[in-house]
Amino acid sequence: MVSPLTIAMPEQLVRDLTADASVRRASRFFTEHADEITAEHAAICEIPAPPFGEGERARWFLQRFRECGLREVEIDGEGNCVGLRRGRELRPLLVVSAHLDTVFPEGTNVTVRREGSRLLAPGIADDSCGLAALLALARALDAAAVETNGSLLFAATVGEEGAGNLRGVRYLFGAGRWANQIDAFLSFDGAGVESITHRALGSRRYRVTFEGAGGHSWSDFGAANPVHALGRAIARLVAYPTPDDPRTTFNVGRIAGGAGVNVIAREAAMDVDLRSESAAELQRLDAFFRRVVREAADDENAARRPSQSAVPLTIKMELIGDRPGGETPPDAPLVQLAVAATRHIGHRPQFDCSSTDSNIPMAQGVPAITLGAGGASGSSHTLQEWYDPRGRAIGLQRALLVILGTVGA
Repeated sequence: MVSPLTIAMPEQLVRDLTADASVRRASRFFTEHADEITAEHAAICEIPAPPFGEGERARWFLQRFRECGLREVEIDGEGNCVGLRRGRELRPLLVVSAHLDTVFPEGTNVTVRREGSRLLAPGIADDSCGLAALLALARALDAAAVETNGSLLFAATVGEEGAGNLRGVRYLFGAGRWANQIDAFLSFDGAGVESITHRALGSRRYRVTFEGAGGHSWSDFGAANPVHALGRAIARLVAYPTPDDPRTTFNVGRIAGGAGVNVIAREAAMDVDLRSESAAELQRLDAFFRRVVREAADDENAARRPSQSAVPLTIKMELIGDRPGGETPPDAPLVQLAVAATRHIGHRPQFDCSSTDSNIPMAQGVPAITLGAGGASGSSHTLQEWYDPRGRAIGLQRALLVILGTVGA
């Protein structure tokens, strides 16, 4: 049995795989069925999957997984759609995943249109192309009758984006039925054929709400103003000296509050995203942010006029996202296998640090990487998002080699 922890000579393993007749048949599937893969890709994108609203797309995958010959197909307790392709043995068990959800709210027009070779629609690349890769790989393995030593758990996951806080993968590795049997993890997120995400970008996300008595902008002028406190906090945050190495970022992504131009708001809120490649630096940024929020409220309260309302501002700070950092070392067998497969298809591997579903297994010490699903894309997380399927086949061939090298073909 091949273990994902004991893969030897990955370059030779890749050469051996590509010499195998069944693996060559599976590789040809991606070019011979390119049009069908692209049509299915567009169909996936046109099924709405807003945050916490992935159910319709998950149910669609339930049927597709069954058509691909997967077994024990189900929608689990968190909403992930999973299906098993059993090998000669259950272990090693490799999860092959992509996420169902998009960043776009309910009601967004997700109709796919074409401009030349490009497909355009919100979510067409992130992560409809990863989901299309799941089905293409499962169909290719089935059509070519590829036998494996270990097994593959295909997973279309929920909650990768935004406030989803990786809830789908947390469930897979926590309360899910396969949790204690997963030996390695591979996710597809977006396009490309060179990037190998082997480091998890940690992040903390807050919703901060300042609350006060409110009032009239004229007659109650001088009362503590939640909007003003919000502004004070933002001004302090943007003065933080973020280092270039390790790369560290912050973003105020949403603000809300107030009832009118001549009304002192009763509350004001903001959603804030803090990230760093370093756990220690993220902790420093986190502590700084929490401190400046308190200072902003204190300064606004101190500035109240004595004749105005004695009601001071209060703060409600909610942690709405906490993504752990982690790493699958560059010399780990899974990473080296991805390097060898990338070179085999004629591209230069590029190591990357990002926030993906792989954060959870990396943080738990399970070998994990995230790859692009081939092709090219741009304008992700915007209404102008696009994907170009040219080059998809070699991305899928790379993925096939990594998968089969991990579980043994």
